[in-house]
This record gives sequence, C-alpha cells and structure tokens, in this order.
Amino acid sequence: MSVLLRSGLGPLCAVARAAIPFIWRGKYFSSGNEPAENPVTPMLRHLMYKIKSTGPITVAEYMKEVLTNPAKGYYVYRGMLGEKGDFITSPEISQIFGELLGIWFISEWMATGKSTAFQLVELGPGRGTLVGDILRVFTQLGSVLKNCDISVHLVEVSQKLSEIQALTLTEEKVPLERNAGSPVYMKGVTKSGIPISWYRDLHDVPKGYSFYLAHEFFDVLPVHKFQKTPQGWREVFVDIDPQVSDKLRFVLAPSATPAEAFIQHDETRDHVEVCPDAGVIIEELSQRIALTGGAALVADYGHDGTKTDTFRGFCDHKLHDVLIAPGTADLTADVDFSYLRRMAQGKVASLGPIKQHTFLKNMGIDVRLKVLLDKSNEPSVRQQLLQGYDMLMNPKKMGERFNFFALLPHQRLQGGRYQRNARQSKPFASVVAGFSELAWQ
Repeated sequence: MSVLLRSGLGPLCAVARAAIPFIWRGKYFSSGNEPAENPVTPMLRHLMYKIKSTGPITVAEYMKEVLTNPAKGYYVYRGMLGEKGDFITSPEISQIFGELLGIWFISEWMATGKSTAFQLVELGPGRGTLVGDILRVFTQLGSVLKNCDISVHLVEVSQKLSEIQALTLTEEKVPLERNAGSPVYMKGVTKSGIPISWYRDLHDVPKGYSFYLAHEFFDVLPVHKFQKTPQGWREVFVDIDPQVSDKLRFVLAPSATPAEAFIQHDETRDHVEVCPDAGVIIEELSQRIALTGGAALVADYGHDGTKTDTFRGFCDHKLHDVLIAPGTADLTADVDFSYLRRMAQGKVASLGPIKQHTFLKNMGIDVRLKVLLDKSNEPSVRQQLLQGYDMLMNPKKMGERFNFFALLPHQRLQGGRYQRNARQSKPFASVVAGFSELAWQ
C-alpha cells in the first residue's frame, strides 16, 4: 500500500519494500530477520485459536485477518501512514504527484467529450492527501470544469482513516452526515464545495460516468501463494510451529487446493502469487467503464507476470517478518499486472504497466517542477521539491519500481465515436496522456 521511508535516512528504505525478497528457511518462508522475542499480540492469539480450531489457513486468509479484521485489523485501528506510522505514500512525498493525476483525469474528460457530470472514485484513499491534491487542480482549472457537476466517492474500510480523510478534505466546515448501518456510511462537502461520500465496498458506489483511482490499493489485497513441487502445485499455508509455542510458520498443503484453479496452465515460474480479490475488482471496474464510460488509473508496485515471492511486511519504516507480531505491521505483495490485464480483456482496453518516471515525465512533471521552483524563494521549500522529484523519478528509488496501468473503453483507443449523451458526441483521440506525451485538445 505504500512507499517506505525511514525518516531522514533517504533512498535505502524508500526502495526496500520493492526490492527485498523472501529469505528461504528450510521448508517455509520468512520475510526478514527474526527478532529475539515474538510478542503475543491480540491478533496472534486470535489466529492461533483459529488455526487450532479449523487447521492451517491460506496466506490470503492470513492477510485478510491481519489487515482488515473488524476487531483487531491493522488497517482498522492503527495510524499506519506518515512519518510516525509504518509507511509514507507518494502524495506525502510531493504535491506534484497528485496534481499530475488531476491533470490526467481532466485530460481524459476532455478527450471523451466533456461530459456534463462525472464521479471521482478512489479506492483506499489513505489520509485523503492524493484526492485533496487532485481536487485542488480541479479548483485551479475551474474555468475548464465550470459546466461539469463533480462528486467524490471514497471506498474505505477503516473508520479511523475515513475520519482523517474527512478532516483533510472537508475541514468539517459543514457537519458530516453519519449512518454506520448504511452503504453510504458518511457524507459531506469538500472545502471546494464538492459533494463527497464514503463506502466500504465498490459495489455500493453509484454507477455512472466515473474516473476511478487505485493508488497503492491492490498491493494489500490478499494473495494465495503456490509453490511448484515434484507432485505438482501446492498452496502455501500458515500453521502453528510445533517446535515453538506462540509462533507461526509457513507450510505446504499436502494436496491440491481449490485456489490452484487461478494458476495459468502455461505458468513457467516455480512460485506464484494470485490475488482473486483483485480480479473481482478489475471485473467490476471493467463492467462499469464499458457500460457508462470513464476510465480507471491504477498506480502500484508490481510486475508483468515475472516475479515470484513478493509477500513481505513493514513496521516503523523497516522490513518486518510477516509472521511475527501480526496486526502490528503492514503486509503487502507486488501487483501482477498481467493478471489484471487478463481479467479486463473482452470488456475494456488496458494500457501499461509503464514505469512511474515515464508516466510522470509524459504528464509534464519537469515543467511543473520548474514552475514551483520559480515561484519559491524559500531554500527549504526548493530543497523539498527537488528531493520529492528525485524520490518519484529516480530509477533507483520509485521511478522504476512503481507502475501505472489504465482501463479505458475500447472506443477510446479505436478512434471511433462514442455517444456521451443524446445531444453530444465527439471523436476520440487515440493518444492517452501519461502513456504518451500530454496534449491538450
């Protein structure tokens, strides 16, 4: 879900999450050096009781419990974002990141006929920093968007994070409407006067012409892990270590499991991770875009079907063994963009993945940086801008480890005509900003 920065220590920790693989240990995996002590957390007690009751659990079930369990989940109650948390995301590194994504959505809106209304939908909005930067661009380009009704829709399972998002985006100048039992569990108005709503599930977001954003969202969805053995594929499970009390370990299933159906028949790797939840979400986004138009932009750590074991944990900006003190660390696995592309085929077109430095350069990051530097006389601000630029663009930091991927209606790339409404239609431009150089219509 995030870029890792150890405060004041710079690039080493910033790239650790994307670069450090598993360390093999005997017949099971470990994602870091094991500490001398293994704290017995409430989540560990919960998991051990569950395993004793029902047997070993899949890695996917382990991730889901650790991250989103309603009573003890990491994302539900911990303040994991920012310098005092376990990771820092791109929007917190530089305002330019969110500004360029705002430009991307406006560019797509213009290229597809300037609809009279659109929804901006973000999945897993963190602290709300990214959508805040995007909305600031919408305000600055108000003359372009003046005849368009915009609404914001946030999909967030964490009540704690949703409260932080509300404070960031609305400053609660207008009292928020809260209804815990409703699919729309919170409503308000942003600082710029745009209606904003919160949901726990994408399916509850109203269907309509929408731009979807998933930034560091897919990498925390539960993955199933599989290892190729002489007997065929075997799924990796989490079990209790019989040699050490209050400790978990990875084991291989003794026989085939149902999730094995997700593995491609022509798979050549000896270890794979599959995320069915990601496939379900991509299918939902694809159906919505095919039906009502719009686009989806995915930005995340990942690969194009080439990596193997990427499951790892992070706590306090440091690599953390995924099985130690569960519930106190972020768990993540790189996104397999080849799987996302397969799940979208036949419904919508896809672009990417392309490296972040290429996408941001195509979006004009160099021009925007120069504008901000020219406007600032404060050495500290200029230094912050340059450091943020370096973190986002340097191939040894985030520049090549972060990827962009887009879903678009087929007509968007075919140069045909797409009927936006009964009164207006416009030819599509086949060039898509970010994936080629930005060009205003």
